[in-house]
Amino acid sequence: MSYVPRLRAKYTTEVAPALQKEFGYKSPMQVPRVLKISLNQGLGDAVGDKKIVEQAVADMSLIAGQKAVATLSKKDISNFKLRKGMPIGSRVTLRGDRMFEFLDRLIAVALPRTRDFRGVKASGFDGRGNFTMGVKEQIIFPEIDIDKVSKITGMDITVVTSARTDQEAKALLRELGFPFSDKK
Repeated sequence: MSYVPRLRAKYTTEVAPALQKEFGYKSPMQVPRVLKISLNQGLGDAVGDKKIVEQAVADMSLIAGQKAVATLSKKDISNFKLRKGMPIGSRVTLRGDRMFEFLDRLIAVALPRTRDFRGVKASGFDGRGNFTMGVKEQIIFPEIDIDKVSKITGMDITVVTSARTDQEAKALLRELGFPFSDKK
């Protein structure tokens, strides 16, 4: 028997039937699902020090469980001393089992470790069923050793779903266990 992530099993056994019943889908293929998760980190201080990008790529690779890549600037901006092609951030896109493993760790471990955590604001939906949230510190993830962190940086986490509306996407993420706060 092969390994199935806990959240994927929960989706197939509990979440999909509940959403099908709630929204009245005629086919199980109409039920929204999580397609991918994108992690993005912009580093403005990287213009002066290249090691910041290398450290960010290493940290994000640890967090995601797959190799992250450095993002490069697209154009010159003289006021920021930025040249085209300079590394200024890092990103990684997760799909499949790694996506479900990351989402499970985010919901169960990382978000509750956030200081003064009272839930995630539901204002991050884009109108097409995708949800974006920001994390202020990368040290909330247990994979990061706090003693080895030279600079605390945040990141953006985007959950891309196949839902057509924000209401369907919010119901999907809530059923998966996403801790939305009641306040807007």
